[in-house]
Amino acid sequence: MKFRIAALSLFISVATMAQPTVTEQFQKITTVDQAQQFVEANPALKPAILKISNLKDSTLIDKRLLRQKKGDVFSVGYVTYKVVDSKESISFRASYVFLDGGALSTTQVDSLRKIIVQKANAGTPFNQLSDEYTMDGNTTHGDTGWFFGPETVPKEFQDAVQAHKLGDIFFVDVSDKQWHYIVKKTYDDDFKKEMTVLRANGR
Repeated sequence: MKFRIAALSLFISVATMAQPTVTEQFQKITTVDQAQQFVEANPALKPAILKISNLKDSTLIDKRLLRQKKGDVFSVGYVTYKVVDSKESISFRASYVFLDGGALSTTQVDSLRKIIVQKANAGTPFNQLSDEYTMDGNTTHGDTGWFFGPETVPKEFQDAVQAHKLGDIFFVDVSDKQWHYIVKKTYDDDFKKEMTVLRANGR
């Protein structure tokens, strides 16, 4: 009898040891499809797939999740999380006046820069200054709209906007093209982070 009890205890112990933990199972999941299969196969663990974003989710656990990166697995209490997917993006927006160095001398560019900045500092709206002075024929009153990437603006332009804060007025030169900009940063950077997270009870 004692032998049977001992054997049964050993069998249960081995079976328990053989069962992978939630963390171990999560570490093998790399796609949203695999996460969905886990949800369907393990209803007892109360699993769920969460979609969270820094623009709308602000609970403490959401904030902690948003600090993680794709592939991270961690537990909070008796609940385990896996970041299955994570996407980040950032966009910028500004207003500008474009001066063509191919048509103006360096002295003329410098002179116009000073005039435009003086008027802006005196309260003249930047869209009005763009309409009056810009040389690229834009129809947006100098507003760039939200942008990111070299297909929309020169790299020098984007780097300068990213390096400044809301309300700053500054100069950008694209020397190899003789392009000169007077720029005002009109919006804070628009940063977005979206995640797909698998959650389940257990560790």
